[in-house]
Amino acid sequence: MKVLLVLYSAGKHAEDEPRLLGSTENELGLRKWIESQGHELVTTSSKEGPDSDLDKHIVDAEVVITTPFHPGYLTRERLAKAKNLKLCVTAGVGSDHVDLNAANEKNITVCEVTGSNVVSVAEHVVMTMLVLVRNFVPAHEQIINGDWDVAAVAKDSFDIEGKVVGTVGVGRIGYRVLQRLKPFNCKELLYFDYQPLTPEAEKEVGCRRVEKLEDMLAQCDIVTINAPLHESTRGLFNKDLIAKMKKGSWLVNTARGAICVEKDVAAAVASGHLRGYGGDVWFPQPAPADHPWRGMRNNYGGGNAMVPHMSGTTLDAQARYALGTKNILESYFTGKFDYRPEDIIVKDGQYATRAYGQRK
Repeated sequence: MKVLLVLYSAGKHAEDEPRLLGSTENELGLRKWIESQGHELVTTSSKEGPDSDLDKHIVDAEVVITTPFHPGYLTRERLAKAKNLKLCVTAGVGSDHVDLNAANEKNITVCEVTGSNVVSVAEHVVMTMLVLVRNFVPAHEQIINGDWDVAAVAKDSFDIEGKVVGTVGVGRIGYRVLQRLKPFNCKELLYFDYQPLTPEAEKEVGCRRVEKLEDMLAQCDIVTINAPLHESTRGLFNKDLIAKMKKGSWLVNTARGAICVEKDVAAAVASGHLRGYGGDVWFPQPAPADHPWRGMRNNYGGGNAMVPHMSGTTLDAQARYALGTKNILESYFTGKFDYRPEDIIVKDGQYATRAYGQRK
């Protein structure tokens, strides 16, 4: 069978670091193993436009592997051309680049490597909070530029201690963010989620659930988004919702770029309603050179902690999601289909998780 693998190209960086598994050069370490099973592996970074390698090879591929960090968007139109496609694997976490309703209609199984990078992302969230709240980027830029003006950066620098922090979503990542914030002695840790934590879990980190999102946002100095992208979260943080956040608060998004309306976020940072915005997720990806999040600044010249989509692709995380991808493939190749239940997004024409699709 043909296995199509869509990853970013790393060039010399892959030569520098062989553990950069999520690249076309290192192919998740899977080529020898896949070929030893008697299967064909086609690896590419070409994914945009009708003449891309993705469009060419999806026609007869039985398995497609892609990644959130260089997503091959498996649209309804592309899936309609995929006559042999049976399995889509996300090397990482987050399968919103697949039209899951179309996958269900075509009885295509979609799996991801659940949990493979939750620690990596949670650490990045806390780092981004600190970068924003401490006004790190303008201070560092001073040093790079040969300047020294403490007052210019101190006037927009604060502590996390004593602040109210809230997470939108308290799943595997959101909960780990709260765990890591506990030692910071925040004034309060809040969360909004359709499913409450157990009393024991709430007690462990000292957090409290707020039943209405708007009510939580109005209380928070710092908000972090840790929710999947689906029909209810796409464009959720628009100008109307952002207006309900505390003036001068910070917003961190390492979930999916499309959860936030890009122009509304940039306008809120420019006006000072948001003191800053940071994260690593964009839409589309790679982000165009003129994306408003690239150059946005607050009134003091800071407030931007954006980076490429990297939070969940540390070398440690790449090793985990490469192994997880191999395990999913092995389950498929052997015909056992004994995937870990938590890895299954859709199967047999049905959603296997409430994280995606219509929730009743």
